[in-house]
Amino acid sequence: MKEIKKKIWPSYFELVSSGKKKFELRLADFEVEEGDMLVLEEWNPKTKEYTGRTIEKKIEFVMKFKLDDYGQRKEIEDQGLYVVQFN
Repeated sequence: MKEIKKKIWPSYFELVSSGKKKFELRLADFEVEEGDMLVLEEWNPKTKEYTGRTIEKKIEFVMKFKLDDYGQRKEIEDQGLYVVQFN
């Protein structure tokens, strides 16, 4: 198990803190595995400083994909993606 620190903007920090947002969509520029600890550090993009607030979340599931894994690169670039959370 490793600890992974990432910046998070205040509006998203609040959603994670409240329990409403239970996912992260991140560029796959780091190694991550189930069981790792994600430390989200609130970052103010206006002041370009950390606020000092953090949240720690244990990673329960990881799914990595590339834009053309399903042969839909153009459609994804044109229309974007949804991340859908459900219970």
